[in-house]
Amino acid sequence: QAQLVESGGGLVQAGGSLRLSCAASRIIFSMSVMAWYRQAPGKQRELVARITTGGTTNVADSVKGRFTISRDNAKNTVYLQMNSLKPEDTAVYYCNADRFGLQTAVFWGQGTQVTVSS
Repeated sequence: QAQLVESGGGLVQAGGSLRLSCAASRIIFSMSVMAWYRQAPGKQRELVARITTGGTTNVADSVKGRFTISRDNAKNTVYLQMNSLKPEDTAVYYCNADRFGLQTAVFWGQGTQVTVSS
């Protein structure tokens, strides 16, 4: 049973765009810092972008200027808009919820595959 459910992944050509969505439960979402992580083949999972309950965002340097994280509190959903995709963006993207932002109660989605072809 998933607490977070990602969608929107797929195959896209370099330079293209995708928007990932992550649906969460109301209780988890309303009190959580939300984030997107990704894990590429042979690499550890890394933070891509993060957004607080108030809407403050941070993005990794590798995607700065190309990716945007946002949240719709009414829909209990966080998004990752990915533009100007590069082959190195290929990874499984995971939604993450950090309840209260304290790293004491963390929830993960099952992941959605993003593949960028050259």
